Amino acid sequence: MAVAVAVVRGSVVGLCYGPGVSEQPLVRARGLVKRFGDFVAVDGIDLEVARGEAFGFLGPNGAGKSSTMRMIGCVSMPTSGELRVLGMDPVREGPRIRARLGVCPQLDNLDPDLNVRENLTTYARYFGLSRARARARAEELLEFAQLQDRAASRVEPLSGGMKRRLTIARAMVNEPDLVLLDEPTTGLDPQARHLLWERLFRLKQGGTTLVLTTHYMDEAEQLCDRLVVMDGGRIVAEGSPRSLIETYSTPEVVELRFADEADHSGKLAGIGRVDPLPDRVLLYADDGDAAVAEVHRRGLAPSSVLVRRSSLEDVFLQLTGRTLVD
Repeated sequence: MAVAVAVVRGSVVGLCYGPGVSEQPLVRARGLVKRFGDFVAVDGIDLEVARGEAFGFLGPNGAGKSSTMRMIGCVSMPTSGELRVLGMDPVREGPRIRARLGVCPQLDNLDPDLNVRENLTTYARYFGLSRARARARAEELLEFAQLQDRAASRVEPLSGGMKRRLTIARAMVNEPDLVLLDEPTTGLDPQARHLLWERLFRLKQGGTTLVLTTHYMDEAEQLCDRLVVMDGGRIVAEGSPRSLIETYSTPEVVELRFADEADHSGKLAGIGRVDPLPDRVLLYADDGDAAVAEVHRRGLAPSSVLVRRSSLEDVFLQLTGRTLVD
């Protein structure tokens, strides 16, 4: 088996497995169900996560994403169906699986009584690392997270982006086979989000397998090799971001705004799929410029026109609707 060690700024982050490695998926679910009383949170889903890929869950609130992640993380047992994580059964081998997982929860749960370095070394000791190895691993991860200059700082003064980087670094102390990330950049400003994306991309380049949930469509497009869209506890679509866009949307979208409040949908019929919104009309078309020309030919005079490429957000809204789910 060919194995290449991935190095980030001199520190080992993960292993990249070459030809000859087993193709057994790290996560495999068949007919997976999770019920809470009469409520079905996850309704018979099938999925596989391959070694070394970044796999994403998208869906509105209540779609079943978090319930699925909790089952993969061995903190919630399936009601029925089959689930294997790292080739093991979470019901019988939960502790063995958790020892090889890295988990970044949606809300940071760092210890405020410890400094940045101690948050890493103390957590490392939970996984049985020696004191010397825990200190060495902490230094590697401080460099990876770009927190060397804040190593002696308490957690409270850190920015939101620094806390998230520290939480992800902490999830890597045991050199996990699989890292679970629940909404990794929620609440961060754009600069912090992009820096965190770069850190996660480095992990993926190093062969670390990532499974994440996110509400940010651009984040899913940036990070995920494959993803599933969930709605009502079921998987409604699966594929790469690009393949999902090609399957469920059009190459381009025209955003039309009108000065009046009249409904112009009828006059746009036949040009492409029309999606009227309160402040604008979306027109899905193969050729945006040709669609705009046809809009003007029909005597319509929008106050503004924007032609853009179709995005994962267009797919998401097409599949799950625009109804707000609390």
